[in-house]
Amino acid sequence: MRQNCTRPFFYSFLSIVLLLVITPVLASDDLWRAMQTVERGVPEAGDHPGNVYLKGECVYVQVPATVPQSAVSWRLLDDGGDVLDCGDLKQASPYNFPPVRLGRLGIGWYCIEFLNAQEECVEWTCAAVLAKLKAPIPQDSPICIDSAVSWFAKNDPVHQERLTRLAALAGMNWVRDRVRWRDIQPSADEFAFKTTYDSAATLQARYGLKVLQVFHGIPSWAVEEGESSGHFPRDLRILYNFCKSMAERFKGRVQAWEPWNEGNAHNFGAHTASEMATAQKAAYLGFKAGDPDIIVGWNAYAGVPTQLHTKTLLENQAWSYFDTYNVHTYDWPHSYDRLWEPTRQAACGRPIWVTEADRGLACETPLPWCDFTRENEIQKAEFMAQSYATSLWAGCNRHFHFILGHYSEGEGKIQFGLLRLDETPRPSYVALAAMGRLLAGAKCLGRWESKDHPNTHIIAFRAWPDGKERDVLVAWAEKNVDWAQRRKTSAPWPLPQELKIECVYDYLGRTIGKDAPEELHSDVVYVVLPPGEAEQLSLTKRATAEYRPASPSSVVLKVAMPFSARERLEETPWATEFDFVVEPEVEIELPLVVYNFGAETVKGVIRVEHLPKQWRLTPSEWEVTVEPMGRIQLPAQFFRPQLPQSEMTDTWINLRGDFGKSGQPVLAFRLTSYSGEGYKK
Repeated sequence: MRQNCTRPFFYSFLSIVLLLVITPVLASDDLWRAMQTVERGVPEAGDHPGNVYLKGECVYVQVPATVPQSAVSWRLLDDGGDVLDCGDLKQASPYNFPPVRLGRLGIGWYCIEFLNAQEECVEWTCAAVLAKLKAPIPQDSPICIDSAVSWFAKNDPVHQERLTRLAALAGMNWVRDRVRWRDIQPSADEFAFKTTYDSAATLQARYGLKVLQVFHGIPSWAVEEGESSGHFPRDLRILYNFCKSMAERFKGRVQAWEPWNEGNAHNFGAHTASEMATAQKAAYLGFKAGDPDIIVGWNAYAGVPTQLHTKTLLENQAWSYFDTYNVHTYDWPHSYDRLWEPTRQAACGRPIWVTEADRGLACETPLPWCDFTRENEIQKAEFMAQSYATSLWAGCNRHFHFILGHYSEGEGKIQFGLLRLDETPRPSYVALAAMGRLLAGAKCLGRWESKDHPNTHIIAFRAWPDGKERDVLVAWAEKNVDWAQRRKTSAPWPLPQELKIECVYDYLGRTIGKDAPEELHSDVVYVVLPPGEAEQLSLTKRATAEYRPASPSSVVLKVAMPFSARERLEETPWATEFDFVVEPEVEIELPLVVYNFGAETVKGVIRVEHLPKQWRLTPSEWEVTVEPMGRIQLPAQFFRPQLPQSEMTDTWINLRGDFGKSGQPVLAFRLTSYSGEGYKK
């Protein structure tokens, strides 16, 4: 089937008018608002994907095909390594073992070892028992997961449904998926239908999951000479039209979009922050033209947040073109609050979504399994709640762990997945399900802090565990150390004994009593209190940035520097930034482009608002007329002198347009010193 990329322009104009009208309402909204609602119920275990059961069900574990004929018995171990049960392994026929019946087990993670006659383990698998949710997950729950269903189960709806069910059983609100542009739009005027992305989105909607979709890379037909398929399309109308088509196509199945993934990273385009801001504007206008109700996130930033990235976003007034500010983190939870100050500023009062988060942990076994040691399996499970709880305290509204399925990097050296290769659960998956249930709908109330207990971490939430409104404390003890030094810290329970406690759960969601623990360790405990009980604690609250009102313009300004005119900056450790570079003492034509994404012809003036001293940009003002969905290039000659490094403190160029009712578009970018090395991957 064929579908023209260019749709009627009326809806583009209407969506922009609606945005201008509703912006004052959004300014006063609660940051924790659901933003999108879907129909959802309580998930059932169904055919028990990955040996995942609900409490009360009789557990049967499929014997893996890799179990050798020498296996004669089995034994059941819990997450602490204690043997709970054992039995003979009987063969129904050669190379065919019937399922092992384990009976009704409590909530937790279990390892099933298969032994030979010498009682040596020759193979193993695992299973999980989760608590059945007692109420649908709240629409504003912050516990989310990067599931990448379209990625892990390409063109395999049966497999897609297994992964979707596992996400739903774990109590997820949002899941993050992937679209490959070239698969869904193989040519400029042709869209593919009945794709893996359509089946995945339909299944996830059926299970009541909200979907955040992301794409990166452009199809070959959109690549211009000298460019790369990993770079934003040079003609932003291509990006606009794709986003508009995707919003229309997936309406009701995909509730939010990220219009690129880690564009500041070298492997996803090596874009400058100003390029990210400009592309964001075109994508936002396209998505809203296709569906005014769609949530458009910032094209997710990767690495340690920097003040340069934030300043570039603010100078470009990019806050008017995103509903959520999306970032990724692979840092330790104890550094979130300190590192995220630029993120909180850049969000401009919008919700912060951490759409990828983890801390890589080394594998013990080689490809393809890439399993952890048993100790590291538990370490990763303990890390889960530490990461989510600290992220929510530091300002995040939705947190997506990377990643649900089996996934390793560095030739199999670092494992990220919560599921094993055969999609049986790691303990970290059970830890995720504990959060999904006990922190359902959680809103952070604050963090308890004490100079006398520097290694004690207690973060308070108002949540709906098991469908009931409660205060929930997430508590643990840990030093600010790396993997090898963790799990060696303990601290006495520091809170008042008169605190009313209804129930205490461990890191896998098991009930461990109604009394406060005597000591805290790396394994998180959830302490459930009556609603309002946490108010007696002295809690430090995290302030949010002031809300900046939105004023999107249908006119977008762009500096179209060649792909080669960029170099990587090394200003902040573990940060990835690129900047435009030009040679001094050489006059060049500066490629300035104006787009009109509105439905009417626009007329206006563009002026140079800021230029460093001794730099020349001529002319300094342009009167322009741009047709609907048109673009024009401005005549612009640029020259910068050779100056001592001490005089190079200002390298910013700022432009501002005035197009009446179509808005006042801005463009801000830097032109830094040329080192002669050029762009390096």
